[in-house]
Amino acid sequence: MRIANHPILGEPEVREKVTFTHDGAEIEGYAGEPIAAALRAAGIVIHRYTKKYHAPRGIFCAIGRCTDCVMVVNGKPNVRTCVTPLESGMTVDTQYGAGGERA
Repeated sequence: MRIANHPILGEPEVREKVTFTHDGAEIEGYAGEPIAAALRAAGIVIHRYTKKYHAPRGIFCAIGRCTDCVMVVNGKPNVRTCVTPLESGMTVDTQYGAGGERA
């Protein structure tokens, strides 16, 4: 699900592959890319659920302005995954509600 050769930007630069966990499952991504991009490439589009209606949310603005992509990263809730670089060994969990409480 990644762009192999963009018509304007060309081929992406070569980056180091890293592994991280999402809700307990091991996933691969590239070091330094936004967490949200690595999740999207793995087919994961739901990042959090709203507190009141338990409605799913994912990438919306992709520039860090909204809060639709927030997740619990390394135990810290409300991390904007669209602007947070991926690092090897990160733990990324779906967020439930505003503070990361579980459903």
